Amino acid sequence: MTKRDLLARIIAQLAAELKQITNAALATHAEATDDENKAEDKYDTRGLEASYLAHGQSKAAEEAAQAVAQFQALPARDFGAGEPISLGALVRLEGRGQNRYFIGPRAGGTEVDAGGDPVLVITPQSPLGRQLMGRKQGDRLQLDLGGKRSEVLISSVA
Repeated sequence: MTKRDLLARIIAQLAAELKQITNAALATHAEATDDENKAEDKYDTRGLEASYLAHGQSKAAEEAAQAVAQFQALPARDFGAGEPISLGALVRLEGRGQNRYFIGPRAGGTEVDAGGDPVLVITPQSPLGRQLMGRKQGDRLQLDLGGKRSEVLISSVA
């Protein structure tokens, strides 16, 4: 699978999540503004609670839309041998359970299937992302995993 294909899968997954969040926000907004949710007395907060929920969901939709836009703008470039890890790198680690990571601008924690091999999106701001940024293929890292120190090898950067 090429990096372009991987980026397309990430964007497709994020776009599907955006659609789902947007639909939920629209439904909650409709509920918040519905005549049935008008306060009947000073203790009736159904409409207020629904409006808070709609606001939160619209913020989540805005964040998801920004993630989609940033991934669409990210070039699918290949990293050369010895080139330091930066945004857009696909990194393979040896010595750890999850071993393929894509350094993305947002949407950390998103996992996509890359031909039967899962790839986890991480950001440069995440603990692992901070340790990987600027490193190169062949470098070794000391990671804290579940309270235990573990050494991993950066086996490839693409």
